[in-house]
Amino acid sequence: MPRLVMKFGGTSVGTLDRIRRAAKRVGVEVAKGYEVIVIVSAMSGKTNELVGWVEETAPLFDAREYDAVVSSGENVTAGLMALTLQEMDVPARSWQGWQVPLRTTSAHSSARIVDIPTDNLDAKFAEGMKVAVVAGFQGISDEGRITTLGRGGSDTTAVAFAAAFNAERCDIYTDVDGVYTTDPRISSKARKLDRIAFEEMLELASLGAKVLQTRSVELAMRYNVKLRVLSSFGEQSDDAGTLVCDEEDIVESNVVSGVAYSRDEAKMTLISVADQPGIAAAIFGPLSEAGVNVDMIVQNISEEGRTDMTFSCPVSEVKRAEKAMMEAKEAGAIDFQELVADTDVCKISVVGIGMRSHAGVASKMFKALSSEGINIKVITTSEIKISVLIDRKYMELAVQALHDAFELEKAA
Repeated sequence: MPRLVMKFGGTSVGTLDRIRRAAKRVGVEVAKGYEVIVIVSAMSGKTNELVGWVEETAPLFDAREYDAVVSSGENVTAGLMALTLQEMDVPARSWQGWQVPLRTTSAHSSARIVDIPTDNLDAKFAEGMKVAVVAGFQGISDEGRITTLGRGGSDTTAVAFAAAFNAERCDIYTDVDGVYTTDPRISSKARKLDRIAFEEMLELASLGAKVLQTRSVELAMRYNVKLRVLSSFGEQSDDAGTLVCDEEDIVESNVVSGVAYSRDEAKMTLISVADQPGIAAAIFGPLSEAGVNVDMIVQNISEEGRTDMTFSCPVSEVKRAEKAMMEAKEAGAIDFQELVADTDVCKISVVGIGMRSHAGVASKMFKALSSEGINIKVITTSEIKISVLIDRKYMELAVQALHDAFELEKAA
C-alpha cells in the first residue's frame, strides 16, 4: 500500500478539539488507501513550559535529563492522537522514538538522525495497523539515552520518516496555509506559492522564513522527498498548500520567488586589522569555537598593510563575539584598533532559482532600496540569493518595496 507521512505542529494539536480535527484529516487519507505515519509535536506551549521547569530546577542542568524531560510533551500528544484515532475505529498505535527506533548521535538537545530501521513499523502495518503515530523531535543514542533534535526537530523527523519508508509525500500541517512570497503581516500583496524549489525553500528557511526548519528542507532535498506545507484549519484537498519539490517539477516560476528578512541581526567590524595571510582564520576560528554563527563577511580594501573586517551575526551572540575577539587580541593572535558593533540592523534577502539565468536582479534590488532612501551597509550574493544589511527601522519598508519591484503578487 502507498504510504504518506503527515506531521502536525504544536498549534495543530494544541487542544483535544484540535487533535480530533487532525485525526479526522488522517482518517480521510486512510480511507483513500494510505498507510499513514503521523509525526506529532508537543501541544503548543508545552515544550516551553517543560524547558522552564528544567531551568528552574537545575540552571546548570544535565543535558541527558533535559532531553528526558522536554521530549515528554511529544509522548503525550502521540498517545492522545492514537486514542482519538482508535475511537474513530482507525487501527492506530503510538510510538516513542526509542520504540521505532529512531537512532541518533549523542549530542543531547541537538542530536542528528543516524538511522531509522523500518522493521518494527513494517511488521505492525502487515498485521493491520493503518496509522503509526510517532512522537517527533526525539530519538535514542547508542548509549540508550533519549535524545532530542533541537527546536523544530519534528519537521526533520517527518522528512526522515518519509525518506526511510519511501513515502509518496510528506505533508507538514501548521497554522499557515502555505509558503508565501513574503510575510503577509508585512505586505498585504504577499501571494501563496503553489510550488517552490527545494533550493529556494532552503534559502528562505535559512534567511528567516519560519515555515519549515532548515534541516528538514536539507533532508528533503537530499532524498528528493516531496514536501507539502498546508494549514490544519483550512479545507482538505489534494492541491491545498504549497508543494516543495525538485526544480524540474516546476514548469514556470518568477525570477525572484520571495523576499525574506531577519530582524535580529548585528554588524560587527574589526577596524585596522593586520592584512596578512592567515588573518581570516585567526578571526573566524575563535568565533567558531565560541559558538558564534557568522553569516555575511566583507573585507575592505587594505591600505598600508591594514584592513577592516566586517561580519554579521545574531544579536544574541554579540557578547560572545566581543569576548572571543578581545581574548584573541590579548593572546596576540590578532591585532586590531577597535571592535564596533551595530545591533540596530536587519537582513533583507531576495531569493529565486530564476536568478541563475536572468541578469539585472541586483540592479533592480538596489534601485528599489535607493528610491526609498534606504542605505545598504553590507551585500552578499549567491547563485540564487542576494542579501543586504540595512538599518532595522527600514525593514518593513524594504520588504514592501522589493515585493513591489519584482511584482511578486503576480504569478509567473
